[in-house]
Amino acid sequence: MSDVYNFSAGPAMIPKEVLFQAREELQNWKKCGSSIMEISHRSERFMQVALESEQDLKDLLNIPDSYKVLFCHGGARGQFSAVPMNLLNNMKHVDYINSGYWSQCALLEAKKYCIPNNISIQTTINKKIALLPIDQWNINRNSAYVHYCPNETIQGISIHEEPLLHNKIIVGDFSSYILSRSINIENYDLIYAGAQKNIGPSGITIVIIRKKLITDAMKEIPTILDYKTISKHNSMFNTPSTFSWYLSGLVFKWLKKIGGIKKIEKLNQLKSDLLYKKIDSSDFYVNNIHYSNRSKMNIVFYLRNSQLNDVFLKEASVFGLTALRGHRIVGGIRASIYNAMPLEGVNALIKFMSYFENRYG
Repeated sequence: MSDVYNFSAGPAMIPKEVLFQAREELQNWKKCGSSIMEISHRSERFMQVALESEQDLKDLLNIPDSYKVLFCHGGARGQFSAVPMNLLNNMKHVDYINSGYWSQCALLEAKKYCIPNNISIQTTINKKIALLPIDQWNINRNSAYVHYCPNETIQGISIHEEPLLHNKIIVGDFSSYILSRSINIENYDLIYAGAQKNIGPSGITIVIIRKKLITDAMKEIPTILDYKTISKHNSMFNTPSTFSWYLSGLVFKWLKKIGGIKKIEKLNQLKSDLLYKKIDSSDFYVNNIHYSNRSKMNIVFYLRNSQLNDVFLKEASVFGLTALRGHRIVGGIRASIYNAMPLEGVNALIKFMSYFENRYG
């Protein structure tokens, strides 16, 4: 079978090495005669998986002991509710940095529990969409926290700066950004991330939170979203998504094996540079995001002749390039090139783009 490169925005491509290992272990994990999906989450064997995966994630991100790692249910959308219900602390006002679709979704959910200050940071520079730098965000000094999303998967737009907002609680939706580049964890008070992009399969959500913020939540909060309860029970208040947890742990080990965050960051930079260079090399393809805010994970572009979109997608699939259709909200083409996408996949897409331009341009 020839190589197929999956550019899906999520659930996304998983490293082949990880899939091969999971396949080998599927029916007889650790020679116990059962799949890991069939053993108790409270067994000594699975507890070891949980401990190792947590430690590997701490190693990768240099997470200090002053933070707690939680493995939660409900995806990032679950955290849209969990964050305000856990962090409001009897306050009413919060700041939501509105940079695109997902930050807008988080803001709308927060309205159920508090009064979010909608801080729109989109602007234009030379007719391209850009985002205001952090020092121009209109932060409310009396807000309970500041929420932002550093990478908007649908629009393909990113905030590359790290927030340095003194005396503010900083919350980040890192679902499509986590493990893709180096960050200073101590610049954040809470990071959450759905697994299905750079971590593993869907079904589990990582929360990294300063321990001092794990206090009493709103009394109305569903217990399954209560950080204090989840922390007390080591993410096993109820049965976790054991297979997702296990496979995420394999991805952490794979990432450490290939050189960690610094190594993958260089590769991600190279992949995105090459693809943007191809897009910018002619008028046949167009990207409408300003250079300073272009996503390195989700590269959205358009064909100048939009009538060729379906032809492009159909022919790309013949070449083994799948899941390239842009989100229905913005249309066009979207190439999601998370950690698991090899350089060969990006080069194959670039080669096809040249072929397609020569044929139809």
